[in-house]
Amino acid sequence: MNTTVGLVGKSLAIAVAIALSGAAGIVQAADIGRDIKPGSAEHWSAWGGTVGVRWNRELAEDIGLAIGQASGKHAQLSWREHEMFDLRQTGSLEFDVRNSNLHDFIGGSLQARGGYVIESPAGRIDLRDFRLSPRAGDELILDIVGGDGNAWFYIDRLMYELIDGNQRLAVRTMDLRISPELAARLGHPEVANWAIADMQMTTDVLRQGANPQQPSGGFKWHDTPVPGAGGAVYQADLFMQTFNAQYSRCDGCTGEGGNGRVVFTPSSTLRNNVNNGTQQVTIPNDPLGTSSALYAADIPWWQKFTGNHEPYGNDQHPFLIWNLYRLNADGSIDQIGRSGVKHAFLTTNSGCLDHPGTSQVLGRGCSDTYGTGNNDSNSDLGPRSEIVPATNQWGRCGSIYDVNCDGSPNSSGNGNFDQRMITLESQFSGPAHAGATYLFESWYLARQDINISNSMATKRVTFTRNSSTWSIGGNDQYRLGPAIDRWVDPSAPGANARSVALSSAEGNTRVAVKVTDLGGGQWRYDYAVMNLDFARAKTEGSEPNLRVLSNMGYDSFSVPIGGATITDIRFSDGDVDTTNDWSGAIYNGSVLWATPNKTNPLNWGTMFRFSFVANQAPSENAAELHIAERGTPQVVNASGVLAPVAARPKASFGNNAP
Repeated sequence: MNTTVGLVGKSLAIAVAIALSGAAGIVQAADIGRDIKPGSAEHWSAWGGTVGVRWNRELAEDIGLAIGQASGKHAQLSWREHEMFDLRQTGSLEFDVRNSNLHDFIGGSLQARGGYVIESPAGRIDLRDFRLSPRAGDELILDIVGGDGNAWFYIDRLMYELIDGNQRLAVRTMDLRISPELAARLGHPEVANWAIADMQMTTDVLRQGANPQQPSGGFKWHDTPVPGAGGAVYQADLFMQTFNAQYSRCDGCTGEGGNGRVVFTPSSTLRNNVNNGTQQVTIPNDPLGTSSALYAADIPWWQKFTGNHEPYGNDQHPFLIWNLYRLNADGSIDQIGRSGVKHAFLTTNSGCLDHPGTSQVLGRGCSDTYGTGNNDSNSDLGPRSEIVPATNQWGRCGSIYDVNCDGSPNSSGNGNFDQRMITLESQFSGPAHAGATYLFESWYLARQDINISNSMATKRVTFTRNSSTWSIGGNDQYRLGPAIDRWVDPSAPGANARSVALSSAEGNTRVAVKVTDLGGGQWRYDYAVMNLDFARAKTEGSEPNLRVLSNMGYDSFSVPIGGATITDIRFSDGDVDTTNDWSGAIYNGSVLWATPNKTNPLNWGTMFRFSFVANQAPSENAAELHIAERGTPQVVNASGVLAPVAARPKASFGNNAP
């Protein structure tokens, strides 16, 4: 299939326009491999086909929008649960394609057959036979124009591909957002520009420009030799370029300190490494923003259930998770939210330095964005228990998408609160957390990625309760790396603090500690253990029919204490369920915490906190983590952390020691 890809995203408009117009991002003649050259605009147009809408009806209800039953819709929903409508074969949507990417919309419109009537405190909104029209003055936005001629909503972050020999333009997902004007009329100015629906569209190409340039040279998979580069190989190294978080819905919200279950969802953008023989900056102004891989590999991005493809003989694609952390006023840290796994299905390859020629492979320097609505899709989310994180393998066989292991997809069974990042109101608001600050973390996982730290990033966020919604503010202080590294910086931990990295073929873990002098000879020890991607996985079969039987991490953590007097032993897994807490006690010269019957192991993408008060000042020693699944090794030592007793020096027996 001849495929051309691109992305429309307001946040990326400037970067996309520069890169695709030839002003930047052009591969030099000396570069090895595919060559992207400047191209003139190619005028295309499309009409007819179908368009689908999947409303976030909980959010709509929160802000006073009563979305009526759809008129004129198809009987069947799409795979991603969109209500589908036909597009009229009158008029057309006009757009330019440059260097195999959609560059801008230049005019025209598409009109649906059918739609919605929405009742609101601001009056009726008639979206029957709505039109999708390029916005004047902003060629990368489509306005949703209703029957009254008003554009109360707009669309951005289109992820599209030209399919069927360039005969159809398929927009796989796009965010439908609330205009600032509508937000003000509703009395909810805070929801301006929020995503309230996810849309998709397939429309027939009426007129093509010149055939899009398709780069040649084959794919550059991880560990593939670089031609003429003296034994060098291409290496995979993804970067989290940027993200923003948004409120999606709540179950039983009452406000500050309440017990409502709140769902927050990010819109996340990654970028592939830019290096092609020399080190260059991929993410500016960040210590982790430059890859050590001198030659960027292509990243496979095959949608699940699309067949078995190179280089792994399966439908390999990246995954996305997100987490929320609370930095407490007393100096400790808690993880208070964890999402399921988002399965990526298409890469838009925006701003490429080396375009792979397909939407199922990410090329050098290419960016890709998954919008808020798309990351909130029941048909793309799954549990973390299905993933072998260190190798980024999905156990498709027996998963929620292939229960019978027959290679054919079934409905996930997800509802709108399944596989989401759910946090209780009482965990991020109310007097109990006065003085706390919060970090949101977003993370892409790609197979054979040589540096997972630059594939994740954190931002500071704030929370404000409005009459019926929670607004996320801040969205600033962006930094690559995990949240635990912002609690204790490994490169500059400060006094009475340490951060230790543990790495093996089974994955990566970080153990950090802060010790606070309470006065009167008392010291509080706070430990945070972040299981990044460690799992001793038990599997059955092989790809593409791999089954993950279990992927547990750790089931106990211990710190040596010598003869110190210990009080106030505590544990926090970030939730409010005390029945699954690890029990902590003094055992054999250590404080030992363990999960009861392995019911709540410290699994990948998860952080637990352990603390106690001791009457001894900190010294360097080693903590221990016990692996939940049997094997070798069974215990991992975190040497170099702080404890209330110094490590004993090892005895020396000379050169003839056994």
